[in-house]
Parts: sequence; structure tokens; C-alpha cells
Amino acid sequence: MSRGSDAQQTPVAAGIDLGGTKIEAQVYDSAWRLIDRHRIETPRDYDALVTAVAAQIDWATDKAGAVPVGISAAGLINPATGLALTANLPATGKPFRKDIEAASGRSVAFLNDCRAFTLSEARFGAGRGAEVVAGLILGTGVGGGLSVGGRLVQGPSSVGGEFGHYAAPAHLVLRHGLPVMGCGCGRTGCIETLVSGPGLTRVAERITGRHLSPPQIAADRHGDPKVQAAWQVWCDLVAELLQTLITVADPDIVVLGGGLSQIDGVERDIAASLALAGLKDFALPSVVLAEGGDASGARGAAYAAWQEAGHG
Repeated sequence: MSRGSDAQQTPVAAGIDLGGTKIEAQVYDSAWRLIDRHRIETPRDYDALVTAVAAQIDWATDKAGAVPVGISAAGLINPATGLALTANLPATGKPFRKDIEAASGRSVAFLNDCRAFTLSEARFGAGRGAEVVAGLILGTGVGGGLSVGGRLVQGPSSVGGEFGHYAAPAHLVLRHGLPVMGCGCGRTGCIETLVSGPGLTRVAERITGRHLSPPQIAADRHGDPKVQAAWQVWCDLVAELLQTLITVADPDIVVLGGGLSQIDGVERDIAASLALAGLKDFALPSVVLAEGGDASGARGAAYAAWQEAGHG
């Protein structure tokens, strides 16, 4: 736990970053500076998970008062049923948000973690000042979000931003003999299966004949011609994902996050591929790295809750 040095900071919202291994509550002041945080381990049982999240909300309430609270998690709440679909939490098929609110006695905003990341970066990070900001997480999975004028674009199903479930581009799949695989979402041929961390390994294995981890590919991509070729194919795949996003949303800027965004120069390599994939002579968005780091999810959720409370 850490506290900012200004004892006069006034809390305005709290965010909870809910992950598979930790639940971190963060409290923010009116300048959206982090002024306090508290972390606990994530339980593996659903009832214990609900209790733990409620305890973190209680902690935030004790520290900040009855400020708006937002939760960022890898998953979705189906607006039609109220049931959760979660990637790394024992909450799928459960009325997760409703149960958290009942246990804590507080209403909460619940955001997919990629959407929370996007909002945080649009308002406070690499996308601040831009009107239309797309966030793209490249990690174990692939997802993102879209912010216009400092607000998330959200529709009736809450699946907007699931960019990893665009279809993989047929011309690149055929040209390089890439696998067409079933995806965890239940569909087949999603681009996530090729541009996530495991997807990068699949692309490299098909092109080099070796099973290489993303760190190995990052280390060898400037020295080994086959690894370099695999890296180029991966960048081209990501560029096609972005080109689809551009034709739909036309963002000013694309902000990259997730584990693969930590590879040195990834944003430049993807931008170079995008310049070839894009429509000739039309402007393209900037491709940049996120600035918020570990704070992005909780801060985005806190800001969304603050907006839902009628501010901003």
C-alpha cells in the first residue's frame, strides 16, 4: 500500500483492477492522481471471489467515502441476462455484478479491462487530446475499445471492442499457410489465434519450423532471417486488424498495450506494415504505446464510474 504525500487530496472515485491473481483497489483524487491502493489475492471460488471484491469496495469506501466505484475485469456482463463471461475468473454464468452489489451494498460500474484501458489512455495517457482513440491490447488475448470525446463507445451487447474476434485476413493466411483454428470464443479463424502471444508463437512455428516464445522471437528477429520473416508476417496480420478497425471507426490514434507491446520497436514495425496495408494516399492514425502501465485498468474503471455518476 502507498499513499500520496498531499494530505489534502480529495478522493473523487475508486477503481478495482480484478485479475486472475490479484484484486487491487485504487483511489483517485480530483486531478486523477493515485492517492491510495490496496491489493489482495484473487480467490479461486466464486463465493469467496464476490466476498473479496466486496471487501475491496469496503476498503475504498473507508478510505474515500461513498465515491463512485468501477471494476475492470477480463470479461463481459451480458446486458440481456446479467450473467458474466470471464476469461480467468470463476464467474462465468453467474450474476457477478449483481452479487457484488448485493454483498457490498454499493452500485458499481463494471468494465471489460480492455475498455477500461482504452478510456484511461484516451483521457489521461497516450491518447489525451485526441478525439477518437482506439485501444488495442496484444497479450495472451486480444481486445480493445474505442473512445470518442473522452467517452467509451458502447452498444447494447457490450461486445464492441472485441477486435481479436475479427476474422483473420484470408490472403495472409493462404499466402503463408497459417493455421485456421478454433478460438476460445467458440468461433473459428479469429485473428486472436494468430496475433496474441500464443498466436505469435504459432506464426513463428509455421514459418521457422521451431516452437519459439514471444521473448525468443523478439530477441532473434533482427538476426535470424526466418524469425525476421515470421515477425514481419505477425506485424502484417496486426496491420490488417488495424485496417479493418480504421474502416469502421477511423481513429486519430491507436494505443497499444499488453505484453507484446513491451517488445522494443513494436509500434514502429506495426505502423510500417499499416502503411502498406492502408488505402493508398489516405491518412493513417498514429500507432503509439500506452503510458498508464498498471494503473490504466483501475483508473479507467474509476473514471467510467465517475462519469456514470453524472460527472465529466
